Parts: sequence; C-alpha cells; structure tokens
Amino acid sequence: MLTPAVLSLALVCAVPALYTLALALTRSTLGQPLAAWAGWRNFALLAQTPDFAFTLLRTVLYAVPASLLQLGLGLLIALLLQALRQGRWVQSLILLPLMTPPVLVGVAWKLLLAPAGGLLNGTLLRLGWVSDPVSLLGAESWALPAVMLADSWQWLPFVVVLCVAALQALPTDVYEAAALDGASPRRIFLKITLPLLAPALVGIFLLRVVMSLKTFDLVYILTAGGPGRATTLASYEVWKAGLQNFDIGLAAAQTLAFCVLVALVTWPILKALAWVERRTG
Repeated sequence: MLTPAVLSLALVCAVPALYTLALALTRSTLGQPLAAWAGWRNFALLAQTPDFAFTLLRTVLYAVPASLLQLGLGLLIALLLQALRQGRWVQSLILLPLMTPPVLVGVAWKLLLAPAGGLLNGTLLRLGWVSDPVSLLGAESWALPAVMLADSWQWLPFVVVLCVAALQALPTDVYEAAALDGASPRRIFLKITLPLLAPALVGIFLLRVVMSLKTFDLVYILTAGGPGRATTLASYEVWKAGLQNFDIGLAAAQTLAFCVLVALVTWPILKALAWVERRTG
C-alpha cells in the first residue's frame, strides 16, 4: 500500500536530481540549458575558486550558531511559558513573527538597523552609548551576526512551539516521584527534564540547521551578500550564478556541492539523535 507514495516521492526527488546533474555536466545558460557537454568543467571551476569554499564554510558558521542560539532561547522561553498558568495569550503574541512574511521581516530589520533614523541607532544615541551612528549591516564583522539576529527573531517562535509540545509530552508520574523524594527544581531539570527532552531537542536542532543552511531571503534584502562577501551564503551564491550571471551549469554544480555540505553537516547530528534515542529508549 505504500508503493504509490514511495514511487511518487522517488520520482519527485530523482527527476530534479538527475536534471541538476545533467546541468552541472553541460554548458547551460538560462536561455539554453544543456547546450553542450562540458564534463567536469563546472566542478573544476569550483575547485579553482576559493571564494565558494569560503562561502560554504561561512554558511556552516552561520547555520550552526544560529540554530544553537534559537534552541537555547526557545527552550528557556518554553520553560517560562510552562511556568505561567495563563500563558495562552503570551504564546499567541510569540507566534506573530512566525506569521510575518520573510520579505517583511527583512524590510523591518533593515529599517530597524538603519544608520540614519533607525530605532537601534536612535536609542543608542539618546542613551549616549555611541557618539556616531553605527552601521551594523555595513560592517564586515557585524553584518552576519545582524542577519543571524533577524533570522532568530523570525524563527524563534517556531522553536518555542516545538519545545512547548515536547515539554507537554513528558510523563507526569516521573515528576511526582521526584517531588516525593524531595528533589530540587534544579536537580529535576538536569536529571529528568533535560534527558527526557534530549531526543526532541536534537531533532529540533537538526530541523533548524537544515532550514538555516538554505537562508536566502534575509541576505537578499538586508545586505545583498555584502559588505564585500561577508554575508554571502551558499543559497545566495547559487542564485547569483544562476539568475544574475545566467550560468546555470555553474549554479547546478554549486547546488550539488552544497548538497554534499548539507549531508556532511547533518550526518553527525543524525548520529547524535540515534545515540540519544538509544540512551533514553
């Protein structure tokens, strides 16, 4: 009975993958895909371009810390919501950023961080913490953390909702037994809550890493990959090659290389998830 669904999924995955491989092995433009056989030319070009390797590294250095930050804050907020007896309206407010379109999120944060007239600079100037406006999106050392901040604001509610659901699924009898034994709240969290939540937390982290690796919209709106290449992530690099330079063959090769990177990043997390599930099972 699963055969139709499995075949459909295989077809949906296999056809784009084979077509992308065919594009990567040919000289392809937006107007003339599969124009001429190129062999490994596009991959050789990637190997000779150190900028793309740095882009892949930058993507990992963006996705993993952003996901860890969101997971930590999401768990903290979920625990606070669980402690509130009347937290439904708070949960509704927290979900508002998640319902905002990514384009509007980018525009809002670009206005918020603007050197002239931005809320952040206006507040810092009024408090006397800075004497001149600070351009976070225009500084190479601050641009990527600024994009990470906007991304965390948008997707933190998603992590909070998943953490709340995981907390609600925990068995209550374990906590009753711990309370009868006189365990402190700190000990209960470290010895009971955290180990029981570990599989869910690793799963949430995996999901957010995958989502963060393909970040494009915020980079496109906030910085356009700049200043220089400070915020150029893999998805934006593929977009530039394919839809700005119209080199579809190179963009396809970059996509395949990016897929390998995603596999390398997610593989240890999947192994950790399997290990945690065995330990808690």
